[in-house]
Amino acid sequence: MKQNKLHECVRASMEDFFRDLNGTDPDNLHEMLVKAVEKPLLEVVMEQAQHNQSRAAQWLGLNRNTLRKKLLEHKLID
Repeated sequence: MKQNKLHECVRASMEDFFRDLNGTDPDNLHEMLVKAVEKPLLEVVMEQAQHNQSRAAQWLGLNRNTLRKKLLEHKLID
C-alpha cells in the first residue's frame, strides 16, 4: 500500500534526522517537517492538476485561497 510506503519513508527519515542530531535537542521540529513536506507536495499536486488551483485545492482538501497563500509562501507562484 502506497500510504504505508510514504509513512515508512517519513519514519526512516525522522530516525536518520535524530541519529544525525547525536543527542542534541531539535528545535521547531513540527514546523521544520511541515515545511520540508509541504513544498514538494504542492509542486507535485500542482503539476498533476496541470496548475489548476481549484482542482489542486479540491484534491488537497483546502480552500483555494489557502492553497494560493501556501503557493505564494513557497514561491511557487508570483
